[in-house]
Amino acid sequence: MTDIPQCTPMRAADTLTPPAFTMPPGACDTHFHAFEPGYPHVPKPLYTFPDGTLDAYLRMTEVLGIERMILVQPSFYGTDNSLLADVLKRLGPRCKGVVQIDENTSDAELAEFHNLGVRAIRLDLVARADWPAAELVAYIQRMAARATPRGWHLQFYAPGTVVRDLLPFLADYHGTFVIDHMGLLTEPDPDFDRRLLALLGQGSCWIKLSGPYRVAQDKPLSHVAPLGRALVAARPDRLLWGSDWPHLPDGQRDTGEILNLLADWAPDEADRRSILVDGPDRLFFR
Repeated sequence: MTDIPQCTPMRAADTLTPPAFTMPPGACDTHFHAFEPGYPHVPKPLYTFPDGTLDAYLRMTEVLGIERMILVQPSFYGTDNSLLADVLKRLGPRCKGVVQIDENTSDAELAEFHNLGVRAIRLDLVARADWPAAELVAYIQRMAARATPRGWHLQFYAPGTVVRDLLPFLADYHGTFVIDHMGLLTEPDPDFDRRLLALLGQGSCWIKLSGPYRVAQDKPLSHVAPLGRALVAARPDRLLWGSDWPHLPDGQRDTGEILNLLADWAPDEADRRSILVDGPDRLFFR
């Protein structure tokens, strides 16, 4: 039996590095997960049950000045979005959601999700990384057909190698979509960066400044700075910031340190407001 990664306990909220800049009113974390006991998870999760309750998350947001948030369905719960629905009911208008769904999820279920505050479908392309590109494209188109009529968008959780293979398709795709974790390519590839920046400029693409440690792997976070700065220089109005809390599997990561990367990548206050407030307004809070 293969061991699965053990998740470390969460860092206490009072040990977080404070923001290095004034957080704008309405600042939004567009990528967090929540884990609570008693909810069914997938049969073979990729990690142990994390220490990442909603109450712990809210304590973190109070320390950092985060007023709004987007709950993203994690792979741990698969397409059972019951915890996500309960969190949206508890938090009300300041929280929106991103679901994972089966292809046979009914229109009535999607309408119920919409009424709760869901505004996007997450496509787990990590789990589909071995699919041929043509099958992935067909899957994306089917999911887009479920999202678009509701004014929702698609979010791509995908290894950088899959994003790279999909770039030709995405360059001609006109629906709104978000690429998680800055493209998630862990090996330096200037051509990939150039093409990703070009995609960002074409109008319907958004990129999430989240999970920089996923991109850096065993390197320091400064390894990701050139890409972060280039993305902000290109289209700050097409960027979102996400904490990726609780930073699986390393719950001891400092969310304040991750937030403060924006002080370097987006030193202009107007750009930070675009990333933290205006972008989330347009995608989730219209």
